Amino acid sequence: MLYIQFMFLLLMLYLGSRYGGIGLGVVSGIGLVAEVFIFQMPPTSPPITVMLIIMAVVTCASVLEAAGGLKYMLQVAERILRSNPRRVTFLGPLVTYTMTFMLGTGHAVYSVMPIIGDVALKNGIRPERPMAASSVAAQLGITASPISAAVVYYLAQLTNIDVTITLLSILSVTIPATFIGLIAMSLYSMRRGVELEDDPEYQRRMQDPDMRKRIEETTATTLDEELPASAKQAVILFVLALVTIVIIAMFPSIRTIADAAKPIKMSVVIQMMMLAFGGIILLVTKTKTSKVPEGVVFKSGMVAAIAIFGIAWMSDTYFQFAMPSFKAGILDMVQAYPWSFALAMFIVSVVVNSQAATCRMMLPVALGMGLSPALVIGIMPSCYGYFFIPNYPSDIATVAFDITGTTKIGKYYFNHSFMVPGLIAVITACCVGYVLASMFI
Repeated sequence: MLYIQFMFLLLMLYLGSRYGGIGLGVVSGIGLVAEVFIFQMPPTSPPITVMLIIMAVVTCASVLEAAGGLKYMLQVAERILRSNPRRVTFLGPLVTYTMTFMLGTGHAVYSVMPIIGDVALKNGIRPERPMAASSVAAQLGITASPISAAVVYYLAQLTNIDVTITLLSILSVTIPATFIGLIAMSLYSMRRGVELEDDPEYQRRMQDPDMRKRIEETTATTLDEELPASAKQAVILFVLALVTIVIIAMFPSIRTIADAAKPIKMSVVIQMMMLAFGGIILLVTKTKTSKVPEGVVFKSGMVAAIAIFGIAWMSDTYFQFAMPSFKAGILDMVQAYPWSFALAMFIVSVVVNSQAATCRMMLPVALGMGLSPALVIGIMPSCYGYFFIPNYPSDIATVAFDITGTTKIGKYYFNHSFMVPGLIAVITACCVGYVLASMFI
């Protein structure tokens, strides 16, 4: 019966993924009701802490975007790319990775991807090389960001297991691991595919007069837009917020208040700081609050919160119910082959299309089986597996932004531009992360 119920869980996740975003959350709600009232599973608590963190981070980042800070960051990134055009296959992924590190979300990639493609095209570089790698890098950076929902959830759960684990403990593993994964992916991407002038799809498009004109005359740039002084101020304040969070994480005495037995949890600190600095940015830059909900960061972030709400609650209810039966068999396999849990996380991520939701589903399973914090931190990059099926919005957008047609979804669906870069990046990051975590945690 447990296997039938598990197949039902996967069916709900699959149906939700067909609609994406909010669809994942509300379809999971159907699954949750079925679990409780048909399969008689006791409901667990909804993921309130994760949702509040997402809302706080998204609110602050959305105020940053409304103040012009995101465009300012894009202009800085574009200057770096255009000043080193021959290195765009390295710099493009590094730019998107850094933006995700700062914002805690990979959705800012939509703005910078046309610029990366334009720089590559103008310099005769096959756009697929930097563009596919940059799309993967934007998602790879989530487990390296101190304010991403995935990292904060790991922090909240692992500190309950071992008080010596801090935000810096996690980032000291995930940042170098994912960065080395990024380098490995970029090295591969430098030589992938034929040269642009030899690509048959590019040649076919160049034979079409309208398409040829579009390719030759289209220029994507943000440098011609004059931004107010508040844009730079907003970025400085946002960076200050990140620095403040890291400093508080480094020195627990700062978050120890009078008459409190324990320091304030970092999950609570992040919520407080993101809300506070969102308010500071709003006041200093005099940004209109009506502009805040209109940006891409706010919309994508709130959609993610709703998706996680349904997915995590439904999945947690099932796994808490089924764990006593599954524990023995799964534990023997994972203890013999530690990498197998990374494979399980990867597969779940392919289905749910969210790293935070994957962590929310799988970390309690790992801890319930008694897996060590070092193991689960080391393999954390495996929660990014949704490049495997090319239906994630940033990947689809990247294909659309490449007007040369080199970045594509292949005839057989799985032979797409993101498959090999994604596998190289995630496998490398997990291997490096596992070694680092074994040494330092």
